[in-house]
Amino acid sequence: MKILVTGGAGFIGSHVVDAYVAAGHEVAVIDNLATGNEHNLNRDAQMHRLDLRDPAEVASVVSSFKPDVVNHHAAQAEVPKSVADPAFDAQVNLIGGINLLKASVDNGVRKLIFISTGGALYGEPDIVPCDEDHPVRPLSPYGTSKFCFEQYLGTFKRTFGLDFTVLRYANIYGPRQDFQSEEGRVIAIFASRMIAGKPVTIDGDGEQSRDMLYVGDVATANLAALDRGSNGTYHVSSGFDVTINELFRKLAILTGYKQQPSHGPRRRGDVYRIALDNTRAQRELGWQPAVSLEEGLSSTVDYFRQRVAAPSA
Repeated sequence: MKILVTGGAGFIGSHVVDAYVAAGHEVAVIDNLATGNEHNLNRDAQMHRLDLRDPAEVASVVSSFKPDVVNHHAAQAEVPKSVADPAFDAQVNLIGGINLLKASVDNGVRKLIFISTGGALYGEPDIVPCDEDHPVRPLSPYGTSKFCFEQYLGTFKRTFGLDFTVLRYANIYGPRQDFQSEEGRVIAIFASRMIAGKPVTIDGDGEQSRDMLYVGDVATANLAALDRGSNGTYHVSSGFDVTINELFRKLAILTGYKQQPSHGPRRRGDVYRIALDNTRAQRELGWQPAVSLEEGLSSTVDYFRQRVAAPSA
């Protein structure tokens, strides 16, 4: 089938593009390269450099490519930036997304797969791990904009018949991780600094915990969502949480890092403890994570070692 991936030159989106191409699909990418990188882009995918906030440009690409499915990864995904500039966050995540929705309906798109957030939606959860029916009470404008767009999907389904699947991600990490992506970047920062022998700073006391998922498992979830999960919302997650201090210790062992971390202030807008129950995705998408935390961390460290060793262009 023909699949349009927004944010397809980014850390996570590029892995999804690779999986779609490997499965034999025809793929086009929309990315403004604000955080994406052309080096991540699959050579067999069409590239359209544009901003989703431009409705005419979005409509032109969707009209010319005529995708069966749109996979919407592009986002303003930084919690601190959303707190500092909530209007910009809404312009990207809501106005840009609505432009894409309108173009999809106008051009007969069958389904839209939307990448939402699990970690930023629920505030401090009542139970860990929480499921998709947990009350939504975001602590950041980023979480609010993501949930608001989920509501737009329901509206477009009821009004125009556009099918959708919402994938609420945990904190994603792995090769191609960049430091501007909100998802799981603590691992990228820690690993790269440890390999270089630089000091590492932990926000707060380090006992805050996150649900960390390897990016390869995310790609398989996006494959599963092509033909399953109609009108459903699913956690794409490991199902358990790990503290930042634990991540520091595991990465220090993998990299041979001997320094002790320093501690900075806790970030505003962050939850303290979160993990996401993925039972629904296992049952309805036929998906479950296959890469353990130890395996994923080892692969990620290997990637950053190669980057440090590679000569600069």
